[in-house]
Amino acid sequence: PGAFSLSLAGFIEEPERKYCFECATEEQCQEWVEALKRASYEFLRRSLIFYRNEIQKMTGKDPLEQYGISEEARFQLG
Repeated sequence: PGAFSLSLAGFIEEPERKYCFECATEEQCQEWVEALKRASYEFLRRSLIFYRNEIQKMTGKDPLEQYGISEEARFQLG
């Protein structure tokens, strides 16, 4: 209790690297794990897609159009 590890499996440069973290309480551990999940690429990607869709529903416009981002470069909605 009060500890967790993070493995960087999938990174070509360091396929076996593992980091160990120790916290004062189990609650702190859970807070750290949740913060790391919220900082992940996939979580941020899903959030972007969700908010993009919400803005489109409210305004009828794609919020990325104003920045000249091409259709091919945009995140897919599926």
